[in-house]
Amino acid sequence: MAAVAREVTPPCHLNPLLFNGHVQTMWTATKQEGPTVHYKRKVFDSDNKTCPGTYSVDFVEEPFEESDSTLPPHTVFYNDSELAGLGSDDTRPQLVVLHGLSGGSHEIYLRHAIAPLVESGDWEICVVNSRGCAMSPITSGVLYNARATWDIRQTVKWLRKKFPNRPLYGLGFSLGANILTNYCGEEGLDCQLKAAIVCSNPFNLEVSNKALRRTLLGKEVYQRVMGNSMKELAKRHKVAIETHTCLDYERLASITYLYEFDRELQCPLWGYPTEDAYYRDASSTDAVLAIRIPFLAVHAVDDPIAVDEAVPYREFEANPYTAIVATSLGGHLCWFELGGGRWFAKPVCNFLNKMQFEIDGVGDGAPSEKKSVDGRAQSPYPTGYQGANFQPMRRKMHISHD
Repeated sequence: MAAVAREVTPPCHLNPLLFNGHVQTMWTATKQEGPTVHYKRKVFDSDNKTCPGTYSVDFVEEPFEESDSTLPPHTVFYNDSELAGLGSDDTRPQLVVLHGLSGGSHEIYLRHAIAPLVESGDWEICVVNSRGCAMSPITSGVLYNARATWDIRQTVKWLRKKFPNRPLYGLGFSLGANILTNYCGEEGLDCQLKAAIVCSNPFNLEVSNKALRRTLLGKEVYQRVMGNSMKELAKRHKVAIETHTCLDYERLASITYLYEFDRELQCPLWGYPTEDAYYRDASSTDAVLAIRIPFLAVHAVDDPIAVDEAVPYREFEANPYTAIVATSLGGHLCWFELGGGRWFAKPVCNFLNKMQFEIDGVGDGAPSEKKSVDGRAQSPYPTGYQGANFQPMRRKMHISHD
């Protein structure tokens, strides 16, 4: 994978006026238009008894003139006949995208990344919206969190059934990158994705949280902004939260910082004793070791949110299926170039196109898996003393996939 990473990574020449990660990240507040992408939405009923409810998936479509004021711009629902016609035996590559913390398919960074693939006409693309995001409703007491892999798992299974011949790929941003990394680790050898790429993954959520809280900018800008975003999301779904959960909405409405939101929502919903316990359990650092598909991460060392000290560089080195590209400048989901383009779209598209059109089978340098006597895959890592065996995906909280 290291060789592939080098081949797909072009020179990184960013806007010299946006000279550090803070300036890069704050430049997103200028609200550029970005490329236009049109979507049609399908609502899924969860097939997971542990995580009931609904979620929405937005599929990239050819431009259309219809609009729906209940959905983000350039997004409408599929009609009944279109839903009935979903499915094909074609072999076109299918990309499944996961957005950041409180975003959705409409996010500008996401559209920048997929626009070249859309324009090429070679790819089918869909975005899995986290529950309650992108103007989707909350219909149960199960919301989403940093290890909420149940909806992407169902989506991938549905795509495999409806489009059995399509090679599937994954792309994740920020919190969605953490979820996608966890998903790939949980699936291991059974992962239905041919390859995946993540951008600005916070990886170790406890470390990232503590790093943000220790600085004035981290706490009073980033933690506050993200906390307000989640508070606004909760406000939009006030009735549903009060109907479907036992959460104290007034306490939610009074929070200031993201870690306070997680304390008031994720802890009581899932039974975590503290937000740090939740962060440790939902982190994707160890998941990197369990991945068995070609997997690339794109990271900026000066990212003020997905901080560099939270990145598991050694884990990437230890797993031949994985590689990481780290730039010195770029901020969080930014990498602004002169002219307003975002550099990270280049390695994203280069990697996906290379894996689809140039590489057949597993990634460069990835060893074939050996089977043990009971038929399970053996770990590529050393076996510990007297049979001790490290299992990277052993969670403290078990959430059934059924």
